[in-house]
Amino acid sequence: MTATRLGQALRRWRDRVSPESAGLPAGGHRRAAGLRREELALLAGISADYVTRLEQGRASSPSGQIVEALARALRLSADERTHLFRLAGLAPPGPDTVPAHITPSVQRLLDRLNGTPVAVYDAAWTLLMANPHYAALMGDPSGRRGFERNGVWRAFLGPRGRARQTPRERAAFQAGIVADLHATASRYPSDPQLRRLIAELRANSPRFSELWETGTVGRHEAGHKVIDHPQVGALTLDCDILTVAGSDLRLMVYTAAPGTEDAERLALLGVLGTQSLV
Repeated sequence: MTATRLGQALRRWRDRVSPESAGLPAGGHRRAAGLRREELALLAGISADYVTRLEQGRASSPSGQIVEALARALRLSADERTHLFRLAGLAPPGPDTVPAHITPSVQRLLDRLNGTPVAVYDAAWTLLMANPHYAALMGDPSGRRGFERNGVWRAFLGPRGRARQTPRERAAFQAGIVADLHATASRYPSDPQLRRLIAELRANSPRFSELWETGTVGRHEAGHKVIDHPQVGALTLDCDILTVAGSDLRLMVYTAAPGTEDAERLALLGVLGTQSLV
């Protein structure tokens, strides 16, 4: 790792990202217009101390997951992301790897959907980022690590989420998301993280293993969902999944019919955020 060059690049890129553009408040006296180290750490899901050590050349080489998280937080272009991987002494993800880069154009789209619950997943259903409204609706995912961030893993081995499902609906959901993962595995057969995920699921979930062995290939599609929220109650929402051409990202977007109680409750969540009512 070229520590000095890596630290210089991180500081330069951090200085050019304004808090507002990253969805953070700009309050308080600032010596520069860019992100503070603490803010970059928050956006990337790492510690501020680690960001400091990276910038000062005192940290061990970051993993590919950390580099990817930093690239997203800093809103790097594809070329800049590749450069960051090389500065960290890592080979940039190749064409056989599930894409995880959120392009600036997709980031601008997310910015314009402020006030609407949106999450971005990769083609293996690993959560890459979620906006504050999504976190308020579905629960804050910022503390999840590793497979905990994967929607397929959570469907079979994780805790129950807030989406209400009958046994029949849950069975159909599981079958659909496994068929979708099968399609992804056929497109990225050499991705080591994807292979580890599949191995973990097959070893620990008989239901996943049974569905996987059928070899069914398909696409997971969402529709109406009932979300049981602990503060505002049940919300019946439309859940649309949009695929970004060229990057294989999935945008999960929740909306409510205008003029309904569900729309009012969804708007209230934008005000409440992830705080608890007591």
